[in-house]
Amino acid sequence: ICFVPVRGSEGLYMVNGPPSFTESTTFQRDPGKNCKAVAFSKDGSLFGWCNGEKVNIVNVTSAELLRSFDLPKAVCLEFSPKNNVLVTWQAYSTAKDGTAGVPNLQLYDLKTGKCLKSFIQKKMQNWCPCWADDESICARNVNNEVHFFENNNFNTIANKLHLQKVSDFVLSPGAQPTKVAVYVPGSKGAPSFVRLYQYPNFGGPQSALANKSFFKADKVTMLWNKKATAVLVIASTEVDKSGASYYGEQTLHYIATNGESAVVQLPKNGPIYDVVWNPNSVEFCAVYGFMPAKATVFNLKCDPVFDFGTGPRNAAYYSPPGHILVLAGFGNLRGQMEVWDVKNYKLISKPVASDSTYFAWCPDGEHIVTATCAPRLRVGNGYKIWHYSGSVLHSHEVPSSEEIWQVSWQPFPEGAFPARAVRYQAVAGELPSAEPRPAQAYRPPALRNKPLTASKL
Repeated sequence: ICFVPVRGSEGLYMVNGPPSFTESTTFQRDPGKNCKAVAFSKDGSLFGWCNGEKVNIVNVTSAELLRSFDLPKAVCLEFSPKNNVLVTWQAYSTAKDGTAGVPNLQLYDLKTGKCLKSFIQKKMQNWCPCWADDESICARNVNNEVHFFENNNFNTIANKLHLQKVSDFVLSPGAQPTKVAVYVPGSKGAPSFVRLYQYPNFGGPQSALANKSFFKADKVTMLWNKKATAVLVIASTEVDKSGASYYGEQTLHYIATNGESAVVQLPKNGPIYDVVWNPNSVEFCAVYGFMPAKATVFNLKCDPVFDFGTGPRNAAYYSPPGHILVLAGFGNLRGQMEVWDVKNYKLISKPVASDSTYFAWCPDGEHIVTATCAPRLRVGNGYKIWHYSGSVLHSHEVPSSEEIWQVSWQPFPEGAFPARAVRYQAVAGELPSAEPRPAQAYRPPALRNKPLTASKL
C-alpha cells in the first residue's frame, strides 16, 4: 500500500492508498492544528513532521517513533537521500541589538540524533542543501559560491565553485560521477550563462563540460534528465519589453553534457507554462503559447516528435514509468485533464478535476491524486484519488469550517512496482465521473454556516 499523508486544520493523519482508502490505524493522528511541514525519506521508509513543538521521525511500516527533536520553530524539513541526515530550517531572526542571529539551518545525524552542523541560512528559497544520490557530496549556495562537503563531513569545505556570482545550481541525479549545472546572471551588458561541470573539475571555463549564454534571463529553471546527460533551461524575464504578455518572456534552451546546446524552437508565441522530461531521458514535453496553449514532445535533437494540438492547459506530468502523460489546466483554468498513452500517442481519458491546486502521480504509475488546498483556495478543500482511465476511486471533502493544506504520496524506490500495460477501459470507480457542480452564490466566510436571510438593500 502507498500511504497518503493529509495535513490540515484537523491535524495530520495518514490514509491507506489504493485499494482501501481508509485512515491508517498504525499511524496515530496528530490532532494539533499547528503542523507546519511533513517529509518522507526518498525511499518512503521514514516519515517526519513538525507540529509546532517537536520534529518527530517515524518508521512508516511500524509507525514506531525513531527520533524526536525539540524544535518548536522548525517550518521545513528534509531527509538526505540515504537517510543518514535530517535537515531542518526555521525562520532567521536577528537579535534586538542588530547583531547576527543564531544559526537556523540544522543538520542532524539520524542514527545518533546528534547535531552535525548548524548554518545561517537567511532565505527560505533554496534553503535545503543538495546531495548526490549516494551522499558522497553535499552542496549549498553561500554568498554567490557553491560550497561542497564530502561524505557528510560538514566541518570541512572540500571544494568551492567560485564564478562571478553563482545564483543557482542543480546537482545531477543518479550514479557517480556527479555533475553540476550552475547559473550566473548577466550584469553590465554581459549575458547570463549556464555551465555544466563534472565534480570536482572546476578550474576555469575550459574545464566546463558545456556552456550556454543568453541575454534574456532574470531567472532560470534548470532541469536534469534522469540519466544526467542533458539539462533543459527555462530562462525568463520579469517583464516582456514588447508588452505582449504580463508573464514576462520565456525561452527554452537545451544543453547536453557532451557540449551540444540549442534553443528549442517553439512554434507558438507566448509564455512557457511547463516543461517536463520523460523518465526515459530521451524526450521532453513543453506546454507553451498564448491560450489555448500548445503541447509538444521533443527529442534530444530538439525536433518535435508529436504535437498534441491546442487546449486549455498549463501543466504536464509523466507517470513514473514514463508510459502515460497527463496534460492539465489548473490554477486559473477549469481543471480539464487529458490522459495520453505515450507509446501510441492515443488519448485514454479526459477527466475534469475542478479547482485543483495540486496533482501528483502515485509511484505505482496507475493512480493520481488531485487536491484543493488552502491557502490557494480556502473553500471546498479536499482530495480525490483517480485511476488514470478517468474513474474517481475515492473522494474526501472536509467540512466548510476546516482546511486541508497538503496531500502527497509516499515515495517508493525505483522498480518497486512492475510496469503494467496501458488500459483504455475505465476502471470501476466508487463514484460517478465528477461533473462540475453548478456555481453557487459567493458567501463571505462569516455568513457561511448561518441560515439564508433575504437581505434588504
